[in-house]
Amino acid sequence: CQSSEQDRSTIGAIIKDIQEIKVIFNSIGFCHIPRTENTYAHLVATEALKKREGHYLVGAVPNIVRRAVEGERLRYQN
Repeated sequence: CQSSEQDRSTIGAIIKDIQEIKVIFNSIGFCHIPRTENTYAHLVATEALKKREGHYLVGAVPNIVRRAVEGERLRYQN
């Protein structure tokens, strides 16, 4: 996203959209967060891909994330 070069990966079209939109901001930064450090975002993305939904988060937190948070909460309580 930081580069202006064309990305040829499977998400290249999304990166191109980001590159085009980022010019409207006065200041913007991007950083990579490993999947292991962002498990809830990974859960949401994986579930959205399985369901082939483009607007997966509209309206509520997905049940898969609620269950993961609850499981984590129970682990810390014990």
